Amino acid sequence: MNSSQKSGLFRQLPSVDDLVRDTALAPIAASYGHEALTNAARAVLARLRQEITSGLLDDAALQLAVAGLPGAVEAQLRRALSYSLKPVINATGVILHTNLGRAPISEIAIDHIKQTAQTYSNLEFNLTAGERGKRDVHVDRLFRHLLNEDTQQQLHEDSKNESRVSTIVVNNNAAAVLLALNALADGGEVIVSRGELVEIGGSFRIPDVMAKSGAILHEVGTTNRTRIADYEKAINERTRLLLRVHRSNFEITGFTQQATTQELVELSRANNIPLMEDLGSGALVDLRSFGIAGESTVLDSLRAGVDIVTYSGDKLLGGPQAGLISGNANLVARMRSNSLFRALRVDKLTYAALEATLLAYVRHDYDAIPALRMMQLTKESIGGRAQALAKKLTSPKLKLGIVDGESLLGGGAAPSAVLPTQVLAITCEDLSADDLAALLRTSEPPIIARVEEGRVLLDLRTVFPAQDDALAAALARIVS
Repeated sequence: MNSSQKSGLFRQLPSVDDLVRDTALAPIAASYGHEALTNAARAVLARLRQEITSGLLDDAALQLAVAGLPGAVEAQLRRALSYSLKPVINATGVILHTNLGRAPISEIAIDHIKQTAQTYSNLEFNLTAGERGKRDVHVDRLFRHLLNEDTQQQLHEDSKNESRVSTIVVNNNAAAVLLALNALADGGEVIVSRGELVEIGGSFRIPDVMAKSGAILHEVGTTNRTRIADYEKAINERTRLLLRVHRSNFEITGFTQQATTQELVELSRANNIPLMEDLGSGALVDLRSFGIAGESTVLDSLRAGVDIVTYSGDKLLGGPQAGLISGNANLVARMRSNSLFRALRVDKLTYAALEATLLAYVRHDYDAIPALRMMQLTKESIGGRAQALAKKLTSPKLKLGIVDGESLLGGGAAPSAVLPTQVLAITCEDLSADDLAALLRTSEPPIIARVEEGRVLLDLRTVFPAQDDALAAALARIVS
């Protein structure tokens, strides 16, 4: 297509003003306003001009496009003014799916958020004294209940350390690590094993966050073997902290050695150097009762004598995104007074969700926390739901089967731990597995599934029972 032909096509396009005055768009203008309508019209016409420039439209195609301009503008307007962040159905079987928002928030947390967000609250107001208070008291009292009673005799009892456990909250675990390192080791050395210099999602690397904190990294040992003697030899007058980092998303197997927590505790006490553990996931209950081994709890670390533990709120704890710092009250107080704490602190919505989640732990109501509830589902109960779903799908185009599978914790928690499950395996005669998965992703609501061995797999462990009908309806629409 030459430039003269393209010019002729451009002349067929209406102006923005003419388009927005189209009578077919009058109801849209009344609903959304003239400015929003004008912006949508500009976007649609700009797209057509680009298609003409690229040679994608001939005269006949352009005439069709021009005739459909009112509908295109309306669709553009609805897309522009609709939410981008939306609920999805997680049928992957990954409970703490980082890309899908990690732990779902409990209903009790949502209720508490609503109660405190839609009006004023005592976020930083002491109702008894009638004066300004501290926002972290709302959850610190619950952490004290959950962590203090069993740990107060285990923490350092020398003259420079209180036995009381305190907790503060920042916006995520990366922030918790940054704040702790800056408050406790700015300008000094932090000793850490080379086998724990991890990188987790989003390019968060321990060496990088340590550099940002102002602390100096002192690596010891090798990738696969680090002994307590390596830490001991590295201690000098510049040492401010011993650091243990949880290997949250990988394992080292074979010819390996790692200093035990007890060895590190004894070394820290002998040299009066705090021991900090970046626990990452931060379980508050023993997951062995859920069939998950190898994931220590925050209480385990504090009982062992670790001074400071950092962990996430939206992983194994099952609450909102938050970074939690628990441990020796004197050390936590140093972090609270650090100027970074104000920059990294969380808002009233996070405190409300976290308070409600912690109250469920205090009541031992673990079923109220969605992530913990999903962990406890049996293979048989999941398989029964999969069979019920399969019975709703009667299209001859679908081939269905119930097969054994494995669910994952996700979120960097217990990387080798899996939970037995049964999945609904689907193939469609008109679609490849990848095409079917793509159609599920673009359905309403979007459904995220796994594809393995040419089949779409739906693991209902992470699908809320109330979503089963929506999942069946989406599949029925796709194959109709």
